[in-house]
Amino acid sequence: MIEFAKPTVEQFFRTYVITDFTVSNDEKRLVFSSNLNGKMNLWAMNLEGTKFPYLFAHQEESTSFIKFDPENRFVLAGYDKDGDENYHIYAIPYDGGIPQELVNGHSDEKYFFSHLSEDGERIYYMTSDDNPNFLNARVRDLKDGLDTLLNEGEISPTVLAAVSKDEKAFVYIRSFANTYNIGFVKTADDETQYLTPNPEEVHDTFDPVFTDDKTIYFLTDYKSEFTYLACFNMETKEFSKTVMIENESINDLTWDKENKVFYLVTEKGVTDKLYRYHLESEVVDEIDYPVDIIEKLTVTESGNIYILGESATEPLNIYMSEDARVWIQLTDNRVLGINKEGMVDPEVVSYPSFDGMEIEALLFKAKPENDNGYTIFWPHGGPQAAERKQFRSMFQCFLNRGYTIFAPNFRGSTGYGSSFVKLVEQDWGEGPRLDNVAGIEWLFDNGITDREKLFLVGGSYGGYMALLLHGRHPEYFKAVVDIFGPSDLFTFVNSVPPHWKPIMDRWLGDPERDKERFIKDSPVTYLDGMTKPMLVIQGAKDPRVVKAESDQIVAKLQEKDRDVEYLVLEDEGHGFSKKENEIKVYKLMLDFMEEHK
Repeated sequence: MIEFAKPTVEQFFRTYVITDFTVSNDEKRLVFSSNLNGKMNLWAMNLEGTKFPYLFAHQEESTSFIKFDPENRFVLAGYDKDGDENYHIYAIPYDGGIPQELVNGHSDEKYFFSHLSEDGERIYYMTSDDNPNFLNARVRDLKDGLDTLLNEGEISPTVLAAVSKDEKAFVYIRSFANTYNIGFVKTADDETQYLTPNPEEVHDTFDPVFTDDKTIYFLTDYKSEFTYLACFNMETKEFSKTVMIENESINDLTWDKENKVFYLVTEKGVTDKLYRYHLESEVVDEIDYPVDIIEKLTVTESGNIYILGESATEPLNIYMSEDARVWIQLTDNRVLGINKEGMVDPEVVSYPSFDGMEIEALLFKAKPENDNGYTIFWPHGGPQAAERKQFRSMFQCFLNRGYTIFAPNFRGSTGYGSSFVKLVEQDWGEGPRLDNVAGIEWLFDNGITDREKLFLVGGSYGGYMALLLHGRHPEYFKAVVDIFGPSDLFTFVNSVPPHWKPIMDRWLGDPERDKERFIKDSPVTYLDGMTKPMLVIQGAKDPRVVKAESDQIVAKLQEKDRDVEYLVLEDEGHGFSKKENEIKVYKLMLDFMEEHK
């Protein structure tokens, strides 16, 4: 019989990403952002008749949003340039074509979409133009082109998050940190009301929705460990808790105004749950859905539900349900030539850290027929994020090559309550690092891997942690891969995007006040310990962790004649938007580890 070769790296990376989608009001067309042709573009599918994706808008850049005009005259989208995250707002003909810039401005300024009026004639947006640190809210009349300043951000970055139907009330979210976002509503006569009783108390507020011109529902963890659905009445000025789900944080809120129903997506550890809250009966029911993670949910006027979701062994796809019971898969994104059973679903494990705190982790064990005995330790990015049951081509490819993968959700990770996620604030390099060290020792103690067979790989904050662990604990690792990780907290805090700078104090600290801690927690402090072979990967257009962060540590290691390989991608930012770049990077990583086994 014919014998086929082991799957190639390319097979795992011939899946495509879907970063966003939208559905027209008449539900005849679905538009989504994907790299189907190797670069990010907008694609469409007709929901009636033959369902086959076709190119909708050719721009070959990442999008920040997609929005149909209610009258089916055009589509709006936000595009950046080579991952620089300076998004501008474009209009596209309803039947597709070449995007045309709608909100003109300087190329290095940001223009973020906020809201499109119900008649499709006014667009509300945020911009860094004239206010790079705090941002301004503006409204553009699409009939006469008149552009008006609506709100000038002050104190800290402030974004327009919701507009009432009559366009006379506006909800803003002001950010002091990832975990400290206060909401307030301003009316046309400039009256300001805060959504929560005490805005000076540290808490999070997000996803505001007007159910009528005077009632605002939103998500918050005000005086709670977990995020819940709350309500603010503008007439009575009353705040009330509406829906709380025990030990789960509601992280996404979608309003079905026709049926007066809220859809609630909760985060519980490494998976999501989906609920429906009936506003009039106050009944909450849980909904089964076909994946583990929901990246986006939308509801059409008919009440049909659309979700973009994934699982560890199932790439991102879009699904639809008419009754919240039976789901139809609309896209068919899959790994080339490899079914779900040929991939690895992780075990959810936990271990005690240095101080007794319980840390949850995902353990992907290579199948026995592939197992090469080596393990990859993966500290996730964020840091206020989490490794979850999401599909990673890199993971499944490396698992197929025999590498076991261990991904801990160290302190600072989301999904475990407000107190836990705040533990990383002003402590990037001590508690989280020791949680990771405890995870490594757990791997050894439980016979998952040998002390001579551990690789370290991380990206963004995970890249920072990879550098720090390498410098302080080199005895654990065979070799290290750093993907756009900060190397020096002093230079990093001064190079982030302008609208990040006001939140850096609470998130990371102050370089003068916290000088000793910045030195202690900066990977560059530990160059002498970085003795193992290293691969460093960086996007030249990265606005979050700028190229200089990787340049400087590579240069310093080269001065010490260390074994370090450096790849700079000239047309990428903080991630990989182009399929060929992604394949190039992960093939290089695989070759690097094979070389240093």
